[in-house]
Amino acid sequence: MTPARSVKNQYRGINAHLHSYWQAEGGWDGFHANHIADLMRLMSAQLLPMGYIADIQQSLQIRRYGEPAGRPESDVTIYDINPLRFPKTAAKRTDQQHALAIQDVMSIEPELAEYQAIGIYEYEPGKRIPGEPVAWLELLSPSNKPGGQDAAYYHDKRLKLLQSGIVFIELDYLHESPPTFDRIPAYRGEGQEVPLVLDAHPYRIFVIDPRPTFLPGEVYPHPFDVDREIPTVVIPLNGDDVLPFDFQAAYNKTFSETLYGMRLVDYSQLPLHFDRYSRDDQVRILARMLVVLDAARQKFDLEQIEILPTEPIPFDDALKDLKTWE
Repeated sequence: MTPARSVKNQYRGINAHLHSYWQAEGGWDGFHANHIADLMRLMSAQLLPMGYIADIQQSLQIRRYGEPAGRPESDVTIYDINPLRFPKTAAKRTDQQHALAIQDVMSIEPELAEYQAIGIYEYEPGKRIPGEPVAWLELLSPSNKPGGQDAAYYHDKRLKLLQSGIVFIELDYLHESPPTFDRIPAYRGEGQEVPLVLDAHPYRIFVIDPRPTFLPGEVYPHPFDVDREIPTVVIPLNGDDVLPFDFQAAYNKTFSETLYGMRLVDYSQLPLHFDRYSRDDQVRILARMLVVLDAARQKFDLEQIEILPTEPIPFDDALKDLKTWE
């Protein structure tokens, strides 16, 4: 079959073909670097008029054992450049998102819970960055998720950062490995031994606001499925300030400008490790493939048309229809 490719992301949300390829064949590091840069640029455009800046720092994910000890730094750090704004107050939520307690998503050992009462510290950035740090964003890599070589390091540093009172945003776009929070169900539901506080989904964004202190803090989960838009997420800053950020726009920017769709995505072929999706998500993938193939057959310009709607179709029928294209 002739390959069906497009510069534009043809999925609503995460491109399942692309992320399956990276988890099967490698190459996530390149996307990580490109996407973090795009996130920083788009955030900066919104933040500067509000009196904040965003900057790329060394991620707590990429340090290795044996390196000099020190305070961790983030993928993207948001700083407050207004010295008169009190930094440790939680902003009022405006998105009406249901909040969970931090204990709902993380197992907290008693001694750690006691430590946090005296473990909140001020982060002092270098002279290159003015102001106080407010928020910390991490785009997870495979090595930092459960089973990865740096998972324990990432878990420990994340806990210390939350105890310091900095807002934490975690982006998890890797469906083949479990969440980094042990009380959130794994997508495939294997080995779950703790009470579940959410349904299982392949992708998720968490916003954790540990202010004014760690344990009374709140977690705002934003899970989503295949062929569903990455949500716009409200990030709390200082005082009453919040940053509504469109993560889908940032993802599409990275996807198109790096030409991943032309290099690594073929909508005429099933994603690698197709069996590692739930049946509902498999149906969504097949439906997406069929509408893209139909549009290509009719010689529509995939780069110019809006993302095409899909129709519900039984799994077996969808597979049969896909075979007719061969």
